[in-house]
Amino acid sequence: MIPIKFLLLLPILVPFLTAIFCVLNWHRRQVQRTLSIVGSLLLLLVTGLLFSQVRQLGPQAVQIGSWQAPFGITLYADLFTAIMLTLAALMGLVVGLYSLANIDEIRQRLGFYSLYQILLMGVSGSFLAGDVFNLYVWFEVMLIASFVLLALGSERQQLEGAIKYVTLNLMASAIFLAAAGILYGVAGSLNMADLAMRLRTAPPGVVTTLAMMFLVAFGIKAALFPLFSWLPAAYHTPPTAVSAIFAGLLTKVGVYAIIRVFTLLFVHDQAYTNLILLILAGLTMVTGVLGAASQNHYRRILSFHISSQIGYMVMGLALFTPLALAGAIFYIIHHIIVKTNLFLISGITNWVSCTYELKKLGGLYVRLPLLAGLFLVSALSLAGIPPLSGFWAKFTLIKAGLEVESYAIVFTALAVSLLTLYSMIKIWTQAYWKRPPEEKERPFPPNGSGWVLRFIPVVLLAACTITIGLGAEYFLGIAMTAAEQLLNPALYVQTVLGQTVGGLP
Repeated sequence: MIPIKFLLLLPILVPFLTAIFCVLNWHRRQVQRTLSIVGSLLLLLVTGLLFSQVRQLGPQAVQIGSWQAPFGITLYADLFTAIMLTLAALMGLVVGLYSLANIDEIRQRLGFYSLYQILLMGVSGSFLAGDVFNLYVWFEVMLIASFVLLALGSERQQLEGAIKYVTLNLMASAIFLAAAGILYGVAGSLNMADLAMRLRTAPPGVVTTLAMMFLVAFGIKAALFPLFSWLPAAYHTPPTAVSAIFAGLLTKVGVYAIIRVFTLLFVHDQAYTNLILLILAGLTMVTGVLGAASQNHYRRILSFHISSQIGYMVMGLALFTPLALAGAIFYIIHHIIVKTNLFLISGITNWVSCTYELKKLGGLYVRLPLLAGLFLVSALSLAGIPPLSGFWAKFTLIKAGLEVESYAIVFTALAVSLLTLYSMIKIWTQAYWKRPPEEKERPFPPNGSGWVLRFIPVVLLAACTITIGLGAEYFLGIAMTAAEQLLNPALYVQTVLGQTVGGLP
């Protein structure tokens, strides 16, 4: 068995070494393709082992280079971290398989596979970071890789989207770095466990200001209202594999950071901060779904829905009860799988029809009934139709909202679900159900590995969605345990610093 201390390093080391080997085989594209899949499989294996170990033994931490906390670099994993790492590895594998058929030769020559692994490394590092500065570093590793992947190929539409993506995310990074500097000046530390104790005696006004700065920085990265316009402007421009991994993971890293700091660090004035979070959650839901409902481009609809669904996750944090936080975690699990799958399905639709415009699509229910059925599974889950995973995620959040009598956000969440269903029906009727607008149907691509490599990931993710829905009690139990750990800051401090701290909840 791999020691738990070493196991915490592997989610970073595996994609890092995979990226290095891909660079060393720069002119051997087939070797790079093989290395990428093998590396992604290994990442899924080690994250699965980490999840199992953390679930059995509880939260774990390791101090890099024998520098004891709070002076060194800390890697920390509780059940929430382990869940996110496992999901990231799963998405890395399935999208990696899809990319074998989707990424063209030019992008492969420009280093797609090494950049893809660096992206996964940045995501894993962000989840494991136990101090604020290294969280910033891993965010930047992830974002630099995403910048290049977004612009790779240098098509005009990609570059236009990349400029908006880079501009707003660099602004978020600047705010993040400034907030980290002020935080160090106030508390004298950036280790999260140490900060959880030191911020208790810091001036409340300063701490609240810092909380809002971190909320703005992470909110931009998570595509929260009002600065979410970069997402629908960028995510529909790159190849499907790139937009799918972005849709599944990147905004969730921002959500993860918000949940982490607002359950561990900024808990001094919960009435105020939770109200702000609740308002932002409602506005994000509404503006995102209205943007989706107004679109007639397949991927732009899905892109707006990413932002809208982020609102549900923040809603669970804002309600700040064990059930609500468990609902937020369950929702993240559901959404990562479903949204990634919907983007992959959109890519297959474009592959066989040569367009993402709904007005130019049609007839795919007759020509490709399996694809239509797979779309329905993910679309109905996104809208919250039982017994799929989305229903139980929304049911948990609605129940939590009713328990604390937060009726406005409950009504908003239900109304947004109806509009989500409307936009999914819009895609269904336009792309799959109605007759093709052209008298002469487009010929299908020839049979071959392209079909297999595209459909295996989609079938696998659809099966995950159904499994989570049918086994909701089991997955909600895991989410509830993760939520209880998040709501116990003393457990984080004890794991990292090795001491019991009084006064923390």
